[in-house]
Amino acid sequence: MIEAFSYSAGDVTCDGQLALPPGDERRPGIAVFADIGGIGAHTIERADRLADELGYVALAADFYGEGMVPQDFAAGMPLLQSWRADPAAIAIRAGAALDALAAHPRCNGQLGAIGFCFGGTVVLELARANYPGYLAGVSFHGDLTTIAPLNAGPLSTRLLVCHGAEDPIVPDTALVGFLREMAAAEADCQTIAYTGALHSFTNKNADGVERPFAKYDARTDRRSWAAMKAHFAEAFG
Repeated sequence: MIEAFSYSAGDVTCDGQLALPPGDERRPGIAVFADIGGIGAHTIERADRLADELGYVALAADFYGEGMVPQDFAAGMPLLQSWRADPAAIAIRAGAALDALAAHPRCNGQLGAIGFCFGGTVVLELARANYPGYLAGVSFHGDLTTIAPLNAGPLSTRLLVCHGAEDPIVPDTALVGFLREMAAAEADCQTIAYTGALHSFTNKNADGVERPFAKYDARTDRRSWAAMKAHFAEAFG
């Protein structure tokens, strides 16, 4: 069941979509962060699956606020770049979604997050900030770089990174740098590089034509979702 769900991030109203699992049992809460395009069908569909298939309280988070959706990829890039320049602000804005989940009566207080492309970056910046109560995160084809890498730990969030090995947006140098960062941070981080997969491998609308670096891959989508399920099952017990 999907329902409109507004929450506050400071003085900004965020217009998310909440998916509740069947029954009335209290369950872990998962925030779902979108790609550069903002909250939309892909994000909402994943939140719905988290609730219906796995029994989590899932929030398709409105990261930009006020329900704002960039007109197109080009319009979204300056917005994305402005956020990438302030990782602390990313963690505060994304953390508001986790706080809203924690306050929901169906949530048992265990918190996680998943994110796609820019949303994957959001998941990682939340972890770098050691956001309170954030137990487990999953990045799907997210950028692994940051202007504020960790050089010490420990990192409290368990991470799973699902990366397209042929993703030109995240070259091998970025992957190696990220692995070294996680080692320095004493992180519990699984990183899977899927050969043959490009950027946006979970998005069925990514056809590799308009943006050749982004293409859906059904096999990698299926395998990475299975890895996510195992990751959360272990983290939440």
